Amino acid sequence: MLYFTKWKAALVLLVCALGVIYAAPNFLPKGTLATEASYLPGKQISLGLDLRGGSHMLLEVDINSVIRERYEALGDTIRSTLREERIRYRPRDAGLDGAEVTIVNADEVEKARDLIRDVEPNTVMSGDGNNIIVSYTEQARKELVDRAISQSLEVVRRRVDELGTTEPSIQRQGEDRIVVQVPGLDDPSRLRAILGRTAKMNFHLVNEEKTASQARATGMPPGTIILPSADAGDRAAGINEYLIDRRVVVSGDNLIDSQPTFNDGRPVVSFRFDAAGGARFGDMTSKNAGRRLAIVLDGEVISAPRINEPILGGNGIITGQFSVQEANDLSLLLRAGALPAPMQILEERSVGPGLGQDSVEAGEIAAVLGLVFVIAFMVISYGRFGIYADIALLMNLILVLAVMSVLQATLTLPGIAGIVLTVGMAVDANVLIFERIREERNNGRTIINAIDAGYRSAMSTILDANLTTLIAALVLFSFGSGPIKGFAVTLAIGIITSMFSAIWVTRLLISVWVKRRRPTELVL
Repeated sequence: MLYFTKWKAALVLLVCALGVIYAAPNFLPKGTLATEASYLPGKQISLGLDLRGGSHMLLEVDINSVIRERYEALGDTIRSTLREERIRYRPRDAGLDGAEVTIVNADEVEKARDLIRDVEPNTVMSGDGNNIIVSYTEQARKELVDRAISQSLEVVRRRVDELGTTEPSIQRQGEDRIVVQVPGLDDPSRLRAILGRTAKMNFHLVNEEKTASQARATGMPPGTIILPSADAGDRAAGINEYLIDRRVVVSGDNLIDSQPTFNDGRPVVSFRFDAAGGARFGDMTSKNAGRRLAIVLDGEVISAPRINEPILGGNGIITGQFSVQEANDLSLLLRAGALPAPMQILEERSVGPGLGQDSVEAGEIAAVLGLVFVIAFMVISYGRFGIYADIALLMNLILVLAVMSVLQATLTLPGIAGIVLTVGMAVDANVLIFERIREERNNGRTIINAIDAGYRSAMSTILDANLTTLIAALVLFSFGSGPIKGFAVTLAIGIITSMFSAIWVTRLLISVWVKRRRPTELVL
């Protein structure tokens, strides 16, 4: 087992060389890496929030809102189908249990049920008498929720990317939660403002037959709703609410671009529709010249300009009492798209860059001290073999950094703890091997036979010990979150690389020493 073929030796040296190459960028500034050391791989280990500083948010997607909205749309489709077939019905408000409708004529209930089955096949019907409740199957409901979460993840990712941050972490947690970590973000309040809004924008015509207050006093015209005004100019003029048509004339889903700009020296937001949206917008403005158009964002009227002439190019601007920052944020939200459901911020943490730097320095001190003590112990206890074990230990640390760089893993403070733990565990295998060699030598075996027996006898114990620790690391990674995962990643990588360095690297070094020196005595 001590003998090394040339290809095995070459393979060990190749792995070590690749480890040095891929770990090297972590010791160079990014500027130097991009210019003077461009021949090296460009990947570096990403520092986590606790080491670099930044913002952490835990968001919860309002799944009930998604389901209720979907049932409302289903109810509209059902009522439209019943009207086409001239089946009289009494509408009911949709809830979380399903879309509900009451058929007036009992003789038409079965016909209505057959029509509803054709409208939406992935549903089940319940209810008694003339009352029909249509709800989604469990599988369809699960797919609806998963789709909403996936869309929310994508929208959140686009919004965070628009902030110009680097290496954000955006992950799903549980059924309806999203974890957002943005290292290096200087303004966490802006992240809160960007992620806390649904950014669902629609265009409605303002109903000018009555004011909102008159409608409240005398009765709402059919097909209208009252929404609050978010425009500071309107509020200054005493306009706090608008009476608008419920029907959406143009949806914000058709927006393809939005940019902050200036109009008469004031910040405004320009927008552009796709072909279908531009055609609808042009047709709507042509037919409603002279009327006011309410631009509604998240249930508030942010602007209600008057349509002076048809707008046929598919472009427009949103005016209001915006600051430059507000115009930038609004255009960002519109570009990134609307969330499929509102999100609530459950948890928010910010770590200052100074605290992150302190954590890095403390971690470096801990790692260096641990390394120094382990190196000293191995040299004192095992002499020359201890030096070989220390060389393998340093190579193990290099390999850990290399693997984390290749995987683009994020290094957190618990991750540093995992690396420090790896320093101690990395020589554990060598201690077992060297003690076994010492026993075999004391039993009268020759040096080569003792070394060979030491590696062979300790191998099963080393594999069992590391395998059980690796299983524990995988369990931590699977069921843990945040810092626990960071610890589990570095621990798992350290276990795998330590087995390589402790067994193969030390064996290669000892094999070369024995072959060249042919020692007659072995001091352990």
